Amino acid sequence: MFDRAEEIIESGKADTAVCLMDLADDWDMAMNINAYAAVYDRAIAFAKKYPSSLWVYGNHDVSYIWGKYETGYSPYAEATVISKMNELENVVKGRDDTKMGFVLRVDNVLFAHGGLTVGFVQQIGRRLMDADVDEVIEIVNDLSPNQLWGDHSPLWHRPQVRRDVMYGGDQFVQVVGHTPVEAITFENGVISTDVFSTYRDGTRIGESAMIVINTVTKAYEKIPIE
Repeated sequence: MFDRAEEIIESGKADTAVCLMDLADDWDMAMNINAYAAVYDRAIAFAKKYPSSLWVYGNHDVSYIWGKYETGYSPYAEATVISKMNELENVVKGRDDTKMGFVLRVDNVLFAHGGLTVGFVQQIGRRLMDADVDEVIEIVNDLSPNQLWGDHSPLWHRPQVRRDVMYGGDQFVQVVGHTPVEAITFENGVISTDVFSTYRDGTRIGESAMIVINTVTKAYEKIPIE
C-alpha cells in the first residue's frame, strides 16, 4: 500500500497522502513481532519521505498506547507497537502536530478513522454545533482516551451500519476506514475506503483500490493497486 501510494504521488496524480491507519493487528499474526515492526518501519519511512502526509489514528494503533484491550490485540507485540507508534508520532508531530490526529481537515474533506457524527459533537458540548469546524476538530483531537474509546467516537463509528447524521452536512465529505467493505463507496456524505482488511485465511475482503480526492470539489476517483 505504501509503495503504491508513493507511485501515485511521484506520478503527480496526488499532492500527498492520508493514512487512516490501523497498522497493527491481523489474523494469526500475534506472535510475528517482526511483521509488526516491518509495517510500522515502512510507515515511518513514508512519513519521513513525505512530510506533508497526514496520519489519522486508528483504534488498533491507540489501543496499545492507551492499554485498551480489544479483538486482535497482541500482548507479544505490545512493546514493539508502542515503541514504533512513539517513533511515528515523533516524526510526524515533531515537524507539525496538525498532521496527526483523530479528525483532520483538508479544505472541504474531513478524514477520520470511523467518522465524526453530529451526535458525538453534541455529546462533547451543544455549543460546538455553532462553532467553527476547525475549533471542533481541535477539541476532538484533544479529548481523553476515555472520551474517544466508545462506539460513537470518530475512532469507532461505523457509518456503513449506523445511519447517524454526519457532522459537516453538505459542506464536507468525510473519508473513513475502520469498517471493511467490498468496494469503495460513497453514501450519506461518507466515502468508505477500508478495502484492505482480510478474512481469517488472509484473503482480502475488498477490491484493490485507493482513491485520489480533490479536497476542494470533493470529486474523487479510484486508483487500482494491482
